[in-house]
Amino acid sequence: MAFLLSVIATLALIHGYVGWRIIPALALAAGWTKLLWIALGLLAYLPLALLIARYLGQENRFTDTLSWLAYTSLGFFFLTFLVVLVRDLGWMLWTGAARLAGLVQNLQAAGGEPADPFDPGRRQFIIQAMNLGILGLTGGLSAYGIVQARRKPVIEEVTVPIDGLPVDLEGFRIAQISDLHIGPTIKGGFVQMIADQVQALNPDMIALTGDLVDGSVDHLSGDVAPLAGLQAPYGKFFITGNHEYYAGVEQWLEEVARIGFINLLNEHRVLNVGAARLTVAGVTDLHAHQVFPAHRTDPDKALAGAPADSIKLLLAHQPGSIFDARRLGVHLQLSGHTHGGQMRPFNYVVAAANPYLRGLHDHDGTWIYVNRGAGYWGPPFRIGVPSEITLLRLTAA
Repeated sequence: MAFLLSVIATLALIHGYVGWRIIPALALAAGWTKLLWIALGLLAYLPLALLIARYLGQENRFTDTLSWLAYTSLGFFFLTFLVVLVRDLGWMLWTGAARLAGLVQNLQAAGGEPADPFDPGRRQFIIQAMNLGILGLTGGLSAYGIVQARRKPVIEEVTVPIDGLPVDLEGFRIAQISDLHIGPTIKGGFVQMIADQVQALNPDMIALTGDLVDGSVDHLSGDVAPLAGLQAPYGKFFITGNHEYYAGVEQWLEEVARIGFINLLNEHRVLNVGAARLTVAGVTDLHAHQVFPAHRTDPDKALAGAPADSIKLLLAHQPGSIFDARRLGVHLQLSGHTHGGQMRPFNYVVAAANPYLRGLHDHDGTWIYVNRGAGYWGPPFRIGVPSEITLLRLTAA
């Protein structure tokens, strides 16, 4: 309930502030003004209504189409809220400084009351012009964000130097896909594009590190199907992200296994690569127990019994698992979850909530790579943070 109330309050703040600062300045007739406020209210809570509908099992083409409107609108208003807020803070500082300068000038000249240095008519014209400019700017950014979100992900090729890497694992290649978020606005065509890119890399192993879907198996199994065509000599592995737990995790685990992935639920597999051994361990999402208590993340269980002389790879959706990974002597952790922030300047908020935002990092001797995600969540935007598929190559340090 607290989460729901916070969502309602946030949506009210974003849309209400934009409406308060822009609608009155348009100086429209009362009927048009009322209509705009009604439309704003409907757009504000349409994303929430669709989330509730999906939770209640109402998933169809109509709700998918509405989702495009709802989430594009949400992204547009979020950007507009930020720009209007910055504009208002800047305006406040500028007008305050101008009035202070006028006060000082008047006191020095005659000691009288200061006059307002801003003509009301001119002020209204400036505000209207700025509002139109802001709407044009955020509309353009929204269009750019959609194009960037829907384009082919960047292939990030990353070399990971590992101490004591056996000769037979030199050059071992792992393709990582994360945060596809197949759902209302990401469908089979987009998934096929991702699958084609991954298969063209000819990896030795494929890791799908969670947040595969936003919806039920019944509604999305056909859209996930292109992933069945992925092949790798040493297998393809799946771990749960937080979003699987909102979409029927048990059914999705069955479906993911049906299309050829090995589910790692606090467990591991040992790959024999020539004379070398690679332990591929996977944990459930860091917060899975809040929705599904039986899936509490357990890195100790995941690595229990792993050969001591093997190279240890941990698949963990959230970067926050790195602390246990380091304690357990993992060589490399692969994570996602953050989307790299997805939209600037939101990346600063995401960075504050995670130990690592994106890319390769040395965490006190354990490597962690955080994938920016192949898809997106919420607004179909990526601004300043491109999507990615990662090809990691192991090499001796």
